Amino acid sequence: MQVIDASLVIAALVDPGHDGAWAEAALEATELAAPSLMHYEAANVLRKAVARGELDPSAGAAALSRLMRLAVTALPFELTAQRAWELRDNLTSYDAAYVAAAELLGCRLVTLDERLSRASGPRCEIVTPG
Repeated sequence: MQVIDASLVIAALVDPGHDGAWAEAALEATELAAPSLMHYEAANVLRKAVARGELDPSAGAAALSRLMRLAVTALPFELTAQRAWELRDNLTSYDAAYVAAAELLGCRLVTLDERLSRASGPRCEIVTPG
């Protein structure tokens, strides 16, 4: 089991480069989990990319369809909220939710967010491509 964040999912869905390949491999490695916000966060990144003209609308729709089919166990807010709140001084609520999920499940968090990997406070392993 590993927790994945939206940065990893977006890279797997739309990045044809090294990060995308790394993210694809991470998605295929084991069972996946994420806080329930991950799907909305990833969908919003796709929406913004289409609105800015960075992603063709048909590619955005295909990425959204793939996002909807990802086999990810979504953890409800109630399971991660308290620990995420405890991390408020060092992390955004969004990042803290991913950390809290990984801590709760006793597994690693896989992300492309290097800043998150250097943050103080998390008690889980945080894996990045760097």
